[in-house]
Amino acid sequence: MKKNCIYAILTLLVLAMGSCDHIDNKSVPNFNVRINLGDYARWNTYGVSGMGEFRIFNREKGIPSNFPYDVNTFTGFGGVLLMMGMDAPMAYDLTCPVEVSRDIILSIDSENYEAVCAKCGSRFNPLTGAGGPVSGVAITNKVGMRQYHVYPSDGGYVISN
Repeated sequence: MKKNCIYAILTLLVLAMGSCDHIDNKSVPNFNVRINLGDYARWNTYGVSGMGEFRIFNREKGIPSNFPYDVNTFTGFGGVLLMMGMDAPMAYDLTCPVEVSRDIILSIDSENYEAVCAKCGSRFNPLTGAGGPVSGVAITNKVGMRQYHVYPSDGGYVISN
């Protein structure tokens, strides 16, 4: 009986300690995301290849201007950031997770590849930190960028949630 109590207490302590550092990457509303870059030609034109290379997709704003948006293409709440990580492409919503407004979009600092909010000053790491906060109010609020799935498909990738 004592062993069971000790295990239960230890389990609760481990769970409590782990939850203190949890980053909420769901503060941005979950809007549909689907960008089909699934074939080689489309990926070669609109995808990313070198570490830190990025591309922004926003259907409402027509970014990129020559992208063939169709009725099955969705770009989330504030647009989608596609960035090549260390070994695979990653995708995030571009809305600042602190401000949570479609009008407040993160920009990319080309020196360190951090995503930066011009309004609150928060900085995020989309390259290697899964969109987690690096500095600013985002650290205090424990919020990170909403991440999307990037699936390999026929020589390219499909981005979705």
